Amino acid sequence: MPRPPKRAPERGDARTRLLEAARETIRTKGFTATSVDELCQSAEVTKGSFFHHFKSKEALGVAAAEHWAETTSALFAGAPYHAPSDPLERVLAYVAFRKSLIAGDLAEFTCLVGTMVQEVYASSPDIRDACGASILRHAETLEADIGAAMKKRRIAGGWTAKSLARHTQAVIQGAFVLAKAGNDPALARESLDHLDRYIRLLFGCPLKEKSQP
Repeated sequence: MPRPPKRAPERGDARTRLLEAARETIRTKGFTATSVDELCQSAEVTKGSFFHHFKSKEALGVAAAEHWAETTSALFAGAPYHAPSDPLERVLAYVAFRKSLIAGDLAEFTCLVGTMVQEVYASSPDIRDACGASILRHAETLEADIGAAMKKRRIAGGWTAKSLARHTQAVIQGAFVLAKAGNDPALARESLDHLDRYIRLLFGCPLKEKSQP
């Protein structure tokens, strides 16, 4: 998922600053390597303030996932990919929008909840569930457009709007992993190009002549 706008440390209450510090630091270092002391320093709050708002680091992780879901949902709701009148064009515009967000350092465009869930899915069920809710609820926002595109083009087969919506997230999260493994954002953009081709093939649409890097 994309990065919500950063806020200066002096803006917002202590809880918000801690959540934003978690968003940036965890995407850079991972959940385990991020300490409470580091978060407090980044947010410019005391350790007492941290434990006033969060009973534990795990509780902070759950709240960070929920905060991520809230802030990114607002970003996607106002994104330009909703504009096309044709539902399939909206789905393809969504993929293009996700590709356009792959820019800058790896920690700037990769997904907080995707990063956390890979690390703590077995050790922290609460964080895992919060991350899963964020990813799967975002996938659900694509189902209506995919379903409408299937109906309009009379597409039927062994897959559903829900399964394709979830597959888009599998590709996107996998693209982030590949970019990290190769230390190259271009690898993630390449994966999104393949996702665009795959969707076009499913719906019998012409392929793009050439994808831009």
